[in-house]
Amino acid sequence: MAITRDANGTQTATVTTEHSLSTRTAAGIYQLVVDLSNMVNGDEVELRVKHKVLSGSSAALEEYAIYVNAQDIDVVRSVPIPSVDYIEFTLKQTVGTGRNFDWAVLKL
Repeated sequence: MAITRDANGTQTATVTTEHSLSTRTAAGIYQLVVDLSNMVNGDEVELRVKHKVLSGSSAALEEYAIYVNAQDIDVVRSVPIPSVDYIEFTLKQTVGTGRNFDWAVLKL
């Protein structure tokens, strides 16, 4: 099975704004990878994964993680999540000065 980078970019965070990093609609197993190395003490970032259980349903929160202050481990990732219809990955910096975050969505 080949692993591919399905989407990627650099998100400049606007504090208190939830940024949609990527929405995938093709069936697959996806994983969000984010580089938090630009965070400093006093920063706080939330990463979310939203998923539709059925194609016609609303996206609901499936995974949520909060990172506070400078990180000892710079690169974080979600668990691999299988999706048939819709999955969305978001980033929200809630506190601090807006930082740049490199990110990628892998298709496993």
